[in-house]
Amino acid sequence: MSQNDRVSEVLEGLDGLLDDLERLYRDPHAHPELSLQEHRTAGLATDWLQRAGYDVTTGVGGTGVVGVVHNGDGPVVMLRADMDALPVAEATGLDYASTESATDADGHIVPVMHACGHDMHVSWLAGAATLLARHADVWSGTLLAVFEPAEETAQGAQAMIDDGLFDRFSRPTVIFGQHVMPDPAGRIGYRPGVTQAAADSLEVRLFGRGAHGSMPESSVDPVVMAASTVLRLQTIVSRETAAADSVVVTVGALQAGTKDNVIPDDALLKINVRSFDEASRRHTLDAIRRIAEAEAQASGAPRPPEITTTEHYPLTINDTDWAERVASALRTRFGTDGVSELAAPYSASEDFGSFGTEWGVPSVFWYVGGIDAERYRAAVAGGTVARDIPTNHNPAFAPVIHPTLETGVETMVIAALDALDG
Repeated sequence: MSQNDRVSEVLEGLDGLLDDLERLYRDPHAHPELSLQEHRTAGLATDWLQRAGYDVTTGVGGTGVVGVVHNGDGPVVMLRADMDALPVAEATGLDYASTESATDADGHIVPVMHACGHDMHVSWLAGAATLLARHADVWSGTLLAVFEPAEETAQGAQAMIDDGLFDRFSRPTVIFGQHVMPDPAGRIGYRPGVTQAAADSLEVRLFGRGAHGSMPESSVDPVVMAASTVLRLQTIVSRETAAADSVVVTVGALQAGTKDNVIPDDALLKINVRSFDEASRRHTLDAIRRIAEAEAQASGAPRPPEITTTEHYPLTINDTDWAERVASALRTRFGTDGVSELAAPYSASEDFGSFGTEWGVPSVFWYVGGIDAERYRAAVAGGTVARDIPTNHNPAFAPVIHPTLETGVETMVIAALDALDG
């Protein structure tokens, strides 16, 4: 049986599955869960895998779920979806919008929303895993369906690895993943090599000496120290990074003091760094430390700053040969206009790459548009894409269910079948 025939046979059952998949999508969207709290979502994934005939292991890395189907000799293909939501108050106006709240890791009550589309990812993998298991007669090998927790906090992939993922399950031949994006629904993007940035989040605590606001001469003002540090950090990109390189340094928070007439003892900077190669990443992190320590010394600080890494996402690097192979298979179904190579990597970050890097196997990550195509075209024509098309992590982000749902199931099925023996 040809590859096209295998794809057609497996996807023939998609129409009959769509109603159930739409209900699945709406459930976690209306009931989102924060990182490492994905108990309900993990239960939904477990139920779908068990009904499809998978051998299911739960609680991997906390709330992760792994389903396995052994179907004779052949390649081992891992398909991955992430499950967690964000502390964002939903503003989509959908009839299935989230009104949930939860207690975050710091003990704060926060609103919760699937503002990044992980609910769609769960539905894609559930649909693809079900269809592939139903048609095991057209392929041979092993399928691993991995539902990962805590991607948004850069904990999930490593938590699953630390919990014995590599020891408990077969080493994949290749690993596939995908992400819904604020692009026209039905459109697919990919990129060989580096496809998403590395990300590092840091906390820099600067120490001063508190005093009354009327007596600044008795203080070492950490607010002034922090302000100077923020301005100086901008020179890492503007004066220390070559024009041909790309680095982003963002100070997302400056926290200090409690009252206008009290000079506080310390100030806290929360910094995010995006980079596209290890040399730039290392230089930027070293420069942050150098600048923070120099500003503290110049201010006469009583002690050096404390610098703590709170999150790290590795580069997402697609295996070149496998990326082109996946793209070729997808173009057979979606055409050359439907599948395009990205001109540059995304500056967003993922921990998906940890699976392939630490397992020592190739991986491919691609992107599926989720915005109504007419709405997107109108925004392009009006030059208002940045204003009118909500991005991931925006309170108004909500992929259109159709054809986004169908497209993501199809892409995952096609990639898997191309990698499995026929």
